[in-house]
Amino acid sequence: MDYARILAEIQAEVTPLLGQGRVADYIAPLAAVPLDRFGMALCTVEGECHSVGFADEPFTIQSISKVFSLTLAMRLDGDEIWRRVGREPSGGAFNSLAQMEKEGGIPRNPFINAGAMVIIDAILRHVDEPEILEFVRHAAGRADLDYDAVVAAAERETGHRNRAMAYFLKSFGNLTNPAERVLEAYFHLCALRMNCTQLAQAFIYLARQGTNVRGESVATPRQVKRINAVMLTCGVYDEAGDYAYRVGLPAKSGVSGGVVAVLPGRFVAVAWSPGLSDRGNSVAATMALELLTTKTGWSVF
Repeated sequence: MDYARILAEIQAEVTPLLGQGRVADYIAPLAAVPLDRFGMALCTVEGECHSVGFADEPFTIQSISKVFSLTLAMRLDGDEIWRRVGREPSGGAFNSLAQMEKEGGIPRNPFINAGAMVIIDAILRHVDEPEILEFVRHAAGRADLDYDAVVAAAERETGHRNRAMAYFLKSFGNLTNPAERVLEAYFHLCALRMNCTQLAQAFIYLARQGTNVRGESVATPRQVKRINAVMLTCGVYDEAGDYAYRVGLPAKSGVSGGVVAVLPGRFVAVAWSPGLSDRGNSVAATMALELLTTKTGWSVF
């Protein structure tokens, strides 16, 4: 497969979409990113990588980081984690308080904000916050990954609904740690900074039966199967059905405009462009991934 040619074609075809959508302006540093940015990277399970556009420009990965925290929680707690969080699409906003109240403080899935907080709480029962970053570095096979302190501070300053959500979870008994400890780890997690190529390499364990770029174990094959399944059904906010129809790959998006997609046994692809649709997913990145599966003829279906 001529990935270099395919990525170049995709870049040309999505260029007219750049500038569409809106940035996540409720987080000040994200509001400053130009709408015309687009980058894409693809890394194969054999270690071959290709990229186009602004694939080397770092951005905070936001909710994409929730895949790493879920992986770590499953390593630490196994299937016990599913007693505290569900595996169903939310069918609503990623930061809904009403849904959590209706369902007794059990978040629908680990990728909405409340679910991610429960996952972090489970992790913090076993390890301290710095271990989360070390786990991401292990998954990525890179020791130089870090948080963006400016973005983390902005998340903390404006995260009033997230703060309300954490205390709401605490009131239902679904947080065992102090709410502020969970929130601090959550804000840091969202502020993890990578570029497209680094992110594709970091996610390669989900295409390689659980091993990272160095061949080291990150997750078991059984865990990888389940994480990919949850990504397919819950990874793109309340647009999972449309993504399955258009893209046909397990995917996880973030409000900074990044989307990671996994084709088990073949590759991980990352597309990034900050202009978001009404549902919080990148307009250009979504089209790029749709074009990728169309041009290669490969998907999970």
